[in-house]
Amino acid sequence: MRIYVAGHRGMVGRSLTKRLQAAGHEVVTRGHDELDLLDQQAVRRFFATEPIDQVYLAAAKVGGIHANMTYPAEFIYQNLLIAANVVHEAFAARVKRLLFLGSSCIYPRLADQPIAEESLLGGRLEPTNEPYAVAKIAGIKLCESYNRQYGASHGIDYRSVMPSNLYGPGDNYHVENSHVVPALIRRFHLAKASGASSVVIWGTGRARREFLYVDDMADGCIAVMGLPRAAYDAHTDPMRAHINLGTGQDVSIAELAEQVRAVVGYQGRIQFDPSRPDGTPRKLLDVSRAAAIGWRATVPLVEGLRRTYADYSPSD
Repeated sequence: MRIYVAGHRGMVGRSLTKRLQAAGHEVVTRGHDELDLLDQQAVRRFFATEPIDQVYLAAAKVGGIHANMTYPAEFIYQNLLIAANVVHEAFAARVKRLLFLGSSCIYPRLADQPIAEESLLGGRLEPTNEPYAVAKIAGIKLCESYNRQYGASHGIDYRSVMPSNLYGPGDNYHVENSHVVPALIRRFHLAKASGASSVVIWGTGRARREFLYVDDMADGCIAVMGLPRAAYDAHTDPMRAHINLGTGQDVSIAELAEQVRAVVGYQGRIQFDPSRPDGTPRKLLDVSRAAAIGWRATVPLVEGLRRTYADYSPSD
């Protein structure tokens, strides 16, 4: 098939591209300099000139707590436009199957743990990333709504997956805007190189997170896309049609920091700054739907951290 991977230069997009090509598919890609997904007319021209069988929508503006709090308007605006433009123009071009990649931040801040797909829209979101979460919820609802209105008449099949916190080779190590795993790798590596006696980490360290290695995520996406429609429908609901992807295990940020410190080989102290936000107290996904379709994560956290650090370059 000819498969368009939107966001192929990102961590998830790179992994998806590699795996789809290994399976024999022709992967179509466009960098931001070639195709601005915020420009509806440009997206329309792309789909009008490129015959596409499937779309993996991995493009997004992403970042950690600091980035979400600093750029809330950019996070909601850009992610809404990306989802709306790609989903609608794919439909207009008669693309039959599409996968939207979301985030576990879509769930209520105080959702019951582990978080089942049915928890969506069941409570208040975490304030630090609410704009991003709203845009991702909109993407899920776009896919569901197009299926409900046009699935039978046009034969479309648009699906969504919600991963837990992702990490792996090719992550973003920006000093202020990165997620927690790359941020910790960068801080501990630089502290080791400079001989710093301590590393300061935002929050109390008590918040708990579930981490999914990027190649496991890519395999999960391909597994979901490969399901026959009847099998997908058997494990989802028309208005809760997304599937969680995760490991089913979580760790505290303090525990994660200790594991990253050991992988990097840093010998100094860890200090937590409780004046900084923790974010959601806990995010552990219920992955029973994913297990029911035959997928599970295979890379343990420590092994994934080793692979990620081996790929890290201080120039990142």
